[in-house]
Amino acid sequence: MKQKMRTLFPRILREQSGQTLIFGVMMMVVLIGMGGIILDVGHAFFCYRELQAATDAAALAGAEALPNSTATTQATEYSATAGHLNAYPNLYNVNMVTGYPKVECLTALKNAGEICIAPANGNAVQVQETAQVPVYFLSALRAFKLTTAQYLNIKATATAAMRGAISTPYNVAIVLDSTASMSSNTDTDCGGITRFQCALNGVATLLEELDPCAATYTTCSVTNEVAANPVDVVGIFTFPNMTVGTVGDEVNCKSSSISVQPYTFPSSSGTTYAPSGNSTPTYEVTNFFSDYRVSNTAGALNTASNLSIAVGAGSSGTGCEMNAKGGAGSYAAGAIYAAQAALTAEAIANPGSSNVIIVLSDGEYQSTSFASKDVNGNALNANGTYPSTIDQCQQAILAGNYATAQGTRVYTVAYGSESSGCTTSGGGYDSTLVLPKATYPSVTLSQITPCFTMEYMATAGQYFYSDYNQSGSESTCQSASTQATSINQIFADIGSDFTVPRLIPDGMT
Repeated sequence: MKQKMRTLFPRILREQSGQTLIFGVMMMVVLIGMGGIILDVGHAFFCYRELQAATDAAALAGAEALPNSTATTQATEYSATAGHLNAYPNLYNVNMVTGYPKVECLTALKNAGEICIAPANGNAVQVQETAQVPVYFLSALRAFKLTTAQYLNIKATATAAMRGAISTPYNVAIVLDSTASMSSNTDTDCGGITRFQCALNGVATLLEELDPCAATYTTCSVTNEVAANPVDVVGIFTFPNMTVGTVGDEVNCKSSSISVQPYTFPSSSGTTYAPSGNSTPTYEVTNFFSDYRVSNTAGALNTASNLSIAVGAGSSGTGCEMNAKGGAGSYAAGAIYAAQAALTAEAIANPGSSNVIIVLSDGEYQSTSFASKDVNGNALNANGTYPSTIDQCQQAILAGNYATAQGTRVYTVAYGSESSGCTTSGGGYDSTLVLPKATYPSVTLSQITPCFTMEYMATAGQYFYSDYNQSGSESTCQSASTQATSINQIFADIGSDFTVPRLIPDGMT
């Protein structure tokens, strides 16, 4: 018996079975702890991504509002702070960091052509937000006094430039004043050439900035002057009218044979514009084409394109471009309604595209050359309501307002706009004032100048430009929202405006 006892105890001491249970328990505690930490950190990262996404959206929304002074308000509206559009239930105690959102004027963006203009005086918006994320496992450790953490603090920053990212495709209708004043006056900023020739140079600058087809194609595949995969398509309209049979002479070096016609009155609610018959008057010089460059990467215009020829960049050189014909005085409303009707049809043909009208004119509308009847065969009225022989400046403003109401962005370029010329437009003016009082409550007839007409035709202040450095121009005809004053720079700015805000590095200066 004693012998057995003597052999049992050493065997017990040497026995190792069951030892892994202790280590297993310890490892389970460690693994559960690590899993808990991973869950907390993973949840925190998920919440951080939500906060960053909201902050990105806020910065982009603010940049979209530039140059208006509402940029910071717009940024806040799209932030993650309580009650705003990107608030997330996972985020607690979300706050905008003091001093944010803020508008910045970054030198790097100015060097790229994104100037800082009034009233916001900036070209970028920066947003910085903080939030708290509740923790679960780490919070449980508070019972063991291993941590006091109940929340993790997170912060997100985003900066957006006002322009630079490619947006939706555009259908662009360019409406050019080709009356006598455009050929009889010169522009010293353009080397002394006529204002109309300078305007064509500006359109060429715009065509160099637009995208004829998708960036993924090295060459645009074109049929009948339209790419198989078009992005920005452009059509040119002009006033006064020409006949359908001679309008083609604008791009075949025979402009002297163009037959100028009295002003016609397209429907003010038309959904297509396609005058037919050689003797029929038309405002449209070219259809909507996208062959103005052979690809997005091509720097020069395609010299074989009718659009390029129309603006003087064709293979035949000078003498084949459009000309300011004159002969019927100035009246813009009909051309604007024609352009809007054509854009309506173009937007249907190009789903997902947006419409733009660019009107370049001095805004002094007082023609006396009209067709005897409107498009429906009715005689013209004398009460100032389109179509009418009087209140021609007011009719142009309302035509621009109508286009805006249809979702079209209307840009206007006041080119040598004088200080008078609207209150005696055509057959006179209506003392009751055609402009709706709800929109223009305090406007008097004496205030409706050519400059006023051009400004209030535009969709908003930031879409109104003026080259007032012209002889005879009203010196106060200046845009409060845009600083470009030469035609080439104005069209370059309009081209860059077709892009949308983009996120940029937060440290950019």
